Amino acid sequence: MHRVVAALAAFGLLALAPLAPSFAQPASSSAMLANVKAKGSVRCGVNPGLAGFSFPNRDGSWQGLDVDICRAVAAAVFGDARKVQYVPLSAKDRFTALQTGEIDLLARNATWTLARNAQLGITFVGTNFYDGQAFMVKANSGTKSVNDLKGASVCVIQGTSTEKTLADYFSSRKMAYEPVSFADADAVAQAYLGGRCDALTSDQSQLTAVRSLTPDPKAHVILPEIITKEPLSPAVRNGDDGWANVVRWSFYAMVEAEELGLSSKTVVGMAGTSTDPAVQRFVGKIDSLGPMLGLDKEWAVRIVEQVGNYAESYDRNIAPIGLARGVNRLWRDGGYLVTPPVR
Repeated sequence: MHRVVAALAAFGLLALAPLAPSFAQPASSSAMLANVKAKGSVRCGVNPGLAGFSFPNRDGSWQGLDVDICRAVAAAVFGDARKVQYVPLSAKDRFTALQTGEIDLLARNATWTLARNAQLGITFVGTNFYDGQAFMVKANSGTKSVNDLKGASVCVIQGTSTEKTLADYFSSRKMAYEPVSFADADAVAQAYLGGRCDALTSDQSQLTAVRSLTPDPKAHVILPEIITKEPLSPAVRNGDDGWANVVRWSFYAMVEAEELGLSSKTVVGMAGTSTDPAVQRFVGKIDSLGPMLGLDKEWAVRIVEQVGNYAESYDRNIAPIGLARGVNRLWRDGGYLVTPPVR
């Protein structure tokens, strides 16, 4: 056989290549997954305080849409959504913490961009919130549009893509402005609320969160223009596709559960009674998808039972701050949210 292959190659009819194809290591041999299991918890980088996404309660527990990603991964890996070590990180330090191994997973309202993907050595696993950069002003300012901000002072978080797109937007329209920047998100918000600037710019979700925590939310208006697309995604370090898949499909399980009509209240019952092949596959009755990820067959059931589906997480965390689901609805409902087929 080797002689036939060599002969064909000699005549240019076949390129010489190894007879056995080279495959990446399966998730079950993922070094990162093994390391996380050995530690007994997932170290998850989160925002130190962003209503709706990541916020510490008075009892020390954490809640939010991003926090639920951390909890979903813990439920999948350990069978217990509580096995998470939360690491609060500033915008400046979030990617460094991931690069250096301080955290296993970053779930901190981070925009998926080409430069970050290509230069920082990190892998974004899936958009869990579609956002966009906007501007907030005082309701009594008379400002109705971003075009009214010519010559205005604008508060912005230093060292973020938001700061760069702010500069790009005003420069491309030949509009003068005065940036007022701070490294800390709380400092930026306080500067705006204290009158240090005419407007505050950030992702629409962050502006909504800031407004929701003010004494009088109606005193602040988010202008109608959305000037960028900001797909927010959890991220892991490059180099371990198996671990990336565990995190990716833990999030996708929450979205798929909503599409299948499975919730924290119904998933266990439907796991035992449903004859729908898609549900049977999801709950591990057929096809054994879990072992392909290095997990057991009921990994997805535990995620939904302990954390909920995407709609439950959204309604619990984002809806209360006053942000309609909009484009973050399922694809079948006219939104952008879609998972690859779970099969």
